[in-house]
Amino acid sequence: MLPVSGAVLGVDIGWSLRQRSSAVCLLRWDAQTIDWTIARFTAQDDDRRQTLLATIADTPLLAAAFDGPLRGDLGLIDSYRAAERLLSVRPLREAIGKLAQSNSGNGRLLNAATNACARLVMESGQLGAAGHPQAIHELAIAEAFPNSFLGLMLANPAPHKGGRGSRSDRYYTALVADGTLDRLLRLHLPGRLAGASFASVTNHDDRAALVCALTALGVVGADYCAAGDADGWIILPPPALIAPWARPVLRDAATAAAGGQIIMMGG
Repeated sequence: MLPVSGAVLGVDIGWSLRQRSSAVCLLRWDAQTIDWTIARFTAQDDDRRQTLLATIADTPLLAAAFDGPLRGDLGLIDSYRAAERLLSVRPLREAIGKLAQSNSGNGRLLNAATNACARLVMESGQLGAAGHPQAIHELAIAEAFPNSFLGLMLANPAPHKGGRGSRSDRYYTALVADGTLDRLLRLHLPGRLAGASFASVTNHDDRAALVCALTALGVVGADYCAAGDADGWIILPPPALIAPWARPVLRDAATAAAGGQIIMMGG
């Protein structure tokens, strides 16, 4: 169970020095309401620092989730991790797409940018202690991956594999339309009125940051699936919202990927 009131942070990671391709979402709740604020930033050190710290301000955070490769020591990963292999087994790859490798060119850039963001959040002094079983650090940081997070909740991914925009945007739109994202929020924070709607979030990076914040909610409530091993865990939706087609795939993923684990927490 989540506390009556609190806040979590979600960070979508980009590495552009010119484009505001990164975003941060602060999601807060009390006994009656839920709300979030989102801001975008570049990978310029000053812009990243200013935006993250201004968004956090003096808000105590129960957890923070980052859309990028993340290890507890904030070191360079530079390997093809079990977490990535697990979420790239053939049935998942064909259904919702492949997860990028941490040792690819883009993977290394993403890892470095993720480390920089995580370090700033940890140094803010507002992040609380980790309490979930797959913790990678004494502070409550976690790795998110919005594409898989959203895709695993689709009742039927096939109609959303092609079309305009990115896969994650198509997945997001579909899950808004069928009410799944609202159900996810009610599962974590029942009986509260949301001050904003999922449909109102239309920018790709804003959506990813919001999904990272939803990932952090699962971490706080220990209601999630986790893919990985000691080299890192990617946090996925609560078991209750994993689509029926995906359940046997996740169950058999460790065998297909030759290592790692899929762990179901909570419901």
